[in-house]
Amino acid sequence: MSNWNIVKLELARTDEYPSGSANHSYLIRVPLDENEIIDETARAIDPGRATIRRFWPNEPEQSGYVLKANNGWAFSYAVGEEDDENLFHLESHPIKQGEYLTVTEPNGDRLPYRIVAVSPD
Repeated sequence: MSNWNIVKLELARTDEYPSGSANHSYLIRVPLDENEIIDETARAIDPGRATIRRFWPNEPEQSGYVLKANNGWAFSYAVGEEDDENLFHLESHPIKQGEYLTVTEPNGDRLPYRIVAVSPD
């Protein structure tokens, strides 16, 4: 059985941000199975509940959805794939505090994010 969770991601260490950046963050709502993997079946039952909010300094907050993409999972803010941010190996990667995820931005930049919190929705 899956539980819906709110997951907070913060930018991990990069060349531009050697200490990471809590100001560059995401809040995602996804169902996780007993192995802390996104439960694709539970998300498919209620896809509108799988949401994303992006917080970035000097940019408006963005809201969208967590979608199943051809090559895994993606954050999407508008219809079409032009703005999608793909997630590297999220189909088999546990979502738990202290782990890292890689987000590929629409321009191709790959940025590491640390999972700083996972809490029941």
